[in-house]
Amino acid sequence: MSGRRSLGGRQQSLLSRYLLIIVAALLFIPVGIPLTFAGYNLFNLQTAEKPPEEYKLYSNITALEEQWHQEALSLSGQTPDAIDRRLEELSGSYPLAAMFWVDGGGQTRQIHTPEDPQLQGQLGMDRIPAQWSAPEAIAFMKDAARQEPLAIVAFIGDRADAGEGFLVMQIPEKITEAYRFQSLSSWYILVLLIFFALFVAVSWLFFTGIRRRLLRLQTAMSFTGGAGIPEPIAPGKADEIGRLEEAFNHMVAELTVSRRREAEEEGLRKRLVADLSHDLRTPLTVIRSHLHVLGKEGLSRRGQESILLMDERIESLSGLIDNLLSYNLLSSGRVTLNPERKDVLRILRESAAAWYPLWEKDGFEVDISLEGEPLYWIIDESWFRRILDNLFQNIVRHARSGKYVGVRTVTREAGRAVVISDRGQGMDSTPEAAGAGLGLSIVDLLLNRMELARKTVSSQQGTSIEITQPQANNLNKI
Repeated sequence: MSGRRSLGGRQQSLLSRYLLIIVAALLFIPVGIPLTFAGYNLFNLQTAEKPPEEYKLYSNITALEEQWHQEALSLSGQTPDAIDRRLEELSGSYPLAAMFWVDGGGQTRQIHTPEDPQLQGQLGMDRIPAQWSAPEAIAFMKDAARQEPLAIVAFIGDRADAGEGFLVMQIPEKITEAYRFQSLSSWYILVLLIFFALFVAVSWLFFTGIRRRLLRLQTAMSFTGGAGIPEPIAPGKADEIGRLEEAFNHMVAELTVSRRREAEEEGLRKRLVADLSHDLRTPLTVIRSHLHVLGKEGLSRRGQESILLMDERIESLSGLIDNLLSYNLLSSGRVTLNPERKDVLRILRESAAAWYPLWEKDGFEVDISLEGEPLYWIIDESWFRRILDNLFQNIVRHARSGKYVGVRTVTREAGRAVVISDRGQGMDSTPEAAGAGLGLSIVDLLLNRMELARKTVSSQQGTSIEITQPQANNLNKI
């Protein structure tokens, strides 16, 4: 997949869905609860049983209180007989309520009760004292305030200081309950809890869905295929995460194409290096053989010097070709190393002894300090010798002006290390021959394969290369 895939369908947004959840949460209490409350009341009005018709007189308690106070005001200054007659008339108008009055001396006068025994039992008229004391009056007033049962009390003359007593109307609880607001039933509370649970569930599903999709994308980024590139993921919803998934798939497609193009170019380069190495080595061999023949002819001194210079350049070019071929083999992974436990100091002494005649011929000062106990590393001996040969060859070619070769061991925190140094003009100066960078590249490839490390310090006073083995692989711990 090389092109960007467009997400089909209507564009969605996580932000809009999240804002919808927030708005629903904000409206739940100020709007949702009143609406359900009103719906519950409407439902109660439609389904509840209507009170009997005779209860209608007692439906408006406020109106009854006003009427009762007016009656008490109109009875101000009336005789007890007149009050008895009026109370009897009122009892006939409200037959389901109990009525009595108490005169100024605290004596209970005429009592009227409903005929229904059940209503009589709810009123408790048998507890009305014949003669009222102050504590009994206070207790009665408290019960009236608590509506146990509902009692409407009014002082005759509608003033407490009139001293003419008070009138009482008691309405049975059965009647007041018929018009009392129905309390919230358990099913209504259950409905509210269901609404709240739905809100919590929707919020949880929303954020869980985002988390699951992000974890899926993280997993796809973490696990790579055989080519070291993550696998594309199946597209999801057309929202922000969906566009992120689309961008990830596009990146994977671009990486796949780039990796394929890189592999093709790498294969072409390796074939080119191999072909060039083979094609150049044959004519160089022929040229060197002819130069050897020419050297046996009677040439002037200048001619002999030219032949010697050409032979050195051909040898340098041949070494460069060898390095190219070696680098090609190492970078392609076609070289198999056989790591074994070897004494590095012994190999250093043998390699230095092999190079010593050349150093002595060119006038180098050779400083070798490899004393002490054996230093064991896990290495491939033949390729480690190649590392040393490349480093020694770089000294001869590029640090000839310093006329110094140093080979020694030093002690570091991770263990003993090997140091090869010279006193040339440093690696940043203009090299006298080509191939130094390629030789060090081969050294780095081999060191990495053997799990060794190289540290280079270079200046105009010389170059020092330190080779160490990481502490985790050190075989010389006590």
